[in-house]
Amino acid sequence: MDSDVIVVGGGVVGLTTAVTLAERGLRVRVWSRDETTATTSAVAGALWWPYRIAPEAEAGAWALVSLRVYGELAADPERTGVRWVAGVHADTVLNRLGPWAREVPGLRQLAPEEVPGPYDVGLAARLPLIDMPVHLAWLRGRFEAAGGVVERRTVTGFEEAAAGARVVVDCTGSAARELVPDPGLRPVRGQLVLVENPGIEEWFTSADAGSSETTYFFPQPGRLILGGTAEEGDERLEPDAATAAAIVARCARVRPEIAGARVLGHRVGLRPARVGGVRIEAVPLPDGGRLVHHYGHGGAGVTVSWGCAERAAELVEA
Repeated sequence: MDSDVIVVGGGVVGLTTAVTLAERGLRVRVWSRDETTATTSAVAGALWWPYRIAPEAEAGAWALVSLRVYGELAADPERTGVRWVAGVHADTVLNRLGPWAREVPGLRQLAPEEVPGPYDVGLAARLPLIDMPVHLAWLRGRFEAAGGVVERRTVTGFEEAAAGARVVVDCTGSAARELVPDPGLRPVRGQLVLVENPGIEEWFTSADAGSSETTYFFPQPGRLILGGTAEEGDERLEPDAATAAAIVARCARVRPEIAGARVLGHRVGLRPARVGGVRIEAVPLPDGGRLVHHYGHGGAGVTVSWGCAERAAELVEA
């Protein structure tokens, strides 16, 4: 075997896990079906916040680990794609969040008159906002600098990877539904609209975990990302024109200037949600090796990626 570990999946969870393992001195390869820029992770907004992820206690702890890492990476935003940006979470009450919220610096409840748009409840925060195409390219570069290798490769089972490494890490996201197989995976469709930024510098979200419609906008370099949807069981990858128009209209109720912004493009991704929450678990392989499952991060893969990577690395090294 020419590798200690093969990580199957090249999105943010797979690459972050691969970086963590390679920097611990292991020989690591990543097998990815898609180019990094074509993964679901590349479509993400991506604001640090534990959204649509379970179990809550573990997710909160993983998110805080990642928050500390992103705080360090924000010192070099042009290279890492990570910036500190202020914004508002509408329809959110501080004392209804988990214990993790008490450890987020500066998170505070707003007075009703401070909440923008047609909302009277919300939180103010300054959080990491990640430009995913830049961040994914940076992750790959950091991984390769640590001696890792990325290969374009489609797998139909984990046996092939197990023949090349003593440990295989399954970071296949929604594809784990067929590969494992795991019928508990439920793709959640997210549609975005990219527009020219009319001068908006702060992010905004209003995301009810029980609704298929969300409202948010994230100012990224060269564009403003508008969202969104959370449509469980909907696996359409083509943008829907009516949905796009509704997204723009909802965002414009908060910032009217968005209504006239020129549309630059549309994006659709499938969040890998799972009944029972994230699965990080090691199982033995017939030849004495180990398969570490690491998927089901829902809408918060970016938010928990570094914390989850540490837990997966512990299972790899056990």
